Amino acid sequence: MNVFAIKAIYMYEMKRFFRTLMESLLSPVISTSLYFVVFGAAIGSRIDQVEGITYGAFIVPGLIMLSVMTQAISNASFGIYFPKFIGTIFELLSAPVNFLEIVIGYVGAAATKALMIGIIILITAWFFVDIQIMHPFAMLAFLILTCLSFSLFGFIIGIWADNFQQLQLIPLLIITPLIFLGGSFYSITMLPPIWQTITLFNPVVYLISGFRWSFFGQADVPVGLSLLAIMGFTALCMAVVWWIFKSGYKIKS
Repeated sequence: MNVFAIKAIYMYEMKRFFRTLMESLLSPVISTSLYFVVFGAAIGSRIDQVEGITYGAFIVPGLIMLSVMTQAISNASFGIYFPKFIGTIFELLSAPVNFLEIVIGYVGAAATKALMIGIIILITAWFFVDIQIMHPFAMLAFLILTCLSFSLFGFIIGIWADNFQQLQLIPLLIITPLIFLGGSFYSITMLPPIWQTITLFNPVVYLISGFRWSFFGQADVPVGLSLLAIMGFTALCMAVVWWIFKSGYKIKS
C-alpha cells in the first residue's frame, strides 16, 4: 500500500476544499437555515408533531442526509472528472499507484468534506430546535457509511461523465428527487397505503429511515434493512469501481 500516494491525493483534494472554505461551509449553513424557515416555521406551524416528534426536529435527519448525499456526489465526481478534463489523469495512471490507492485518496477526501458539512448542519440545527440523539454511535456510523457510499457513487459519475453537463445530470434528475421523495421531510406512514408501498422501492428511504432512527428511536422501515441497504450499496459501488479500472472504461482512452 503506497501511503504517500494516498496522502498526496487526499491532501491535494482537501487543500482545494479549504481554498474555498467560506463558500463550501457557508452555503450549507444558509440552505439549512432557509429550510428551517420554510419547513420548520411555515409548515411546522401547521404540523404540530410527527410520530410524537416536533416537526422542526423531525426534519433534521432528512436535511443532513440531503446535504451529505449531494455534497459527497458533487465533491467526488468533480475531483476525478477534472483530472480527466485537463488530461493529468494519465500521469496518475502511469505512476506506481494502483486503483485502490487512487480510490482511497479521492473518495476519502470527498467523504471527509461531506462528513464535515453534515456535522456543521447538525450544529446549525441546534440553534433552531432542541435535538436529542438517542443512538450517537449509530448516527455516526450511518453518517460515515452514507458519506463513503455516495462518494464512491460520485466517483463513478465522474468517470462516466464526458462533460460538465453530464456531471450534474444524475444528481439533479435522479438523486435529488429520490431524496425529496424518500421521506426527508415527512414520514412515509403519512402517505396513502398504495404510495407507502411504492415508496419502499426508493432506496433512499432506507438510508433516511435508519439515520432518523439513530436520533429518535423510530423508523419507517426496520433498522436492519437500512443497514443492509447502505452496506449493499457501498459494496455495489466498490464492484463497479473495480470493474472500471480493470476494463479501463473511459480512463484509458
